[in-house]
Amino acid sequence: MTKVVLVDEKDKVIGLEEKFKTHKIPVPLHRAISIVIFNNKKTHMLITKRSIKKPTWPLVWSNAVCSHPYPNESYEAAAKRRLIEEIGIKTPIKKVFQFTYKSEMKNKIWGEHEYDICFVGKFNGPLHPNPDEIAGFEWIAISDLKKDLRKNPSKYTPWFKIMLKKLKV
Repeated sequence: MTKVVLVDEKDKVIGLEEKFKTHKIPVPLHRAISIVIFNNKKTHMLITKRSIKKPTWPLVWSNAVCSHPYPNESYEAAAKRRLIEEIGIKTPIKKVFQFTYKSEMKNKIWGEHEYDICFVGKFNGPLHPNPDEIAGFEWIAISDLKKDLRKNPSKYTPWFKIMLKKLKV
C-alpha cells in the first residue's frame, strides 16, 4: 500500500496516508512532484495523457511526469525515480519552483491538494512509457500548446495550467 506524505503549508510533515484515500474529497495537503521535459532546443515540450487507471483526471493531458515522493524520499530522488518508472528515461533535471494548489474533479469524489515541486529537464531520444501511468504522449511545439490551451483548457490538468504560467514558456 503506497503512502503519501501529508504536510502543512510550509512543507512540514504532519503524517502519512494511503495514496487513494489521500485523493478523495476532502483532499489533505500532500507532497507532489511535477516534471516538465523539453527537447534539447527547448522548442517542444513532452506532454502525456494520463492513464485510464488514474482516479484523478484520467485521459487528460499533462506534463511529462506527475507523482509523489515516498516517505523519507527527497523531491529530487522521487523525480528521478518517476522519470524512469513513468516514461523510461534518465536525464538531468533541476528544481525551478514550488507551488500549492487545490482542485476538485467534477464528480465531487476525487481531487488534488498538493505542495508541488516543479522540475525541468531536456531530452531527445526514445521514450518507454508505462501504460499503467500513460495512455499516450506527444512532443508539441510550445506555441501550439499555448494555442490549444486557450482553445481547449479542459483538455489539460489543473496543475499543468498553473505550471505553464509560472514557467513563462
